[in-house]
Amino acid sequence: MPVMKLSISTLVLAVTMAGIPGATPADERWSWPLSPKPAALRAFDPPDKPWLSGHRGVDLGPAFDGAPVTAPSDGVVTFAGVVVDRPVLTIDHGGGLRSSFEPVTSDLKPGDTVRKGQAVGSLAPGHCSATACLHWGVRRGEDYVNPLGFVEDLRPSILLPLE
Repeated sequence: MPVMKLSISTLVLAVTMAGIPGATPADERWSWPLSPKPAALRAFDPPDKPWLSGHRGVDLGPAFDGAPVTAPSDGVVTFAGVVVDRPVLTIDHGGGLRSSFEPVTSDLKPGDTVRKGQAVGSLAPGHCSATACLHWGVRRGEDYVNPLGFVEDLRPSILLPLE
């Protein structure tokens, strides 16, 4: 009978995990774009429809103006320039994944290859009003996904019976 309880618990865990969208362990190929590990000052809050307002990334900090921003994974720079009034850097990581960072000033140009952990730019002022912070967005294809899922295990903790 105890073996059956364990089997059922394991099955419940597997079914529960399969039903949580985006619930995956952190990916070893990714790291935080700020060091030391920053706090998430504003969470990922995607809109219900692509044209609605929402927060399509996370704000990380607190940081300081001029803080080094590093590549969270290997990739190729696809954009380095100003969008509206903020400097933005975008890196294509392959497999349909692209990271964008703002406000980040960088000497990199589209086509430059970057490695995980490499300094890719400096944090500029202008995103969070109360403190310096980095906005980090990740897209899979055209869909924004939670960047924290690449550097933290976002799966919920589930207690299993001891027997």
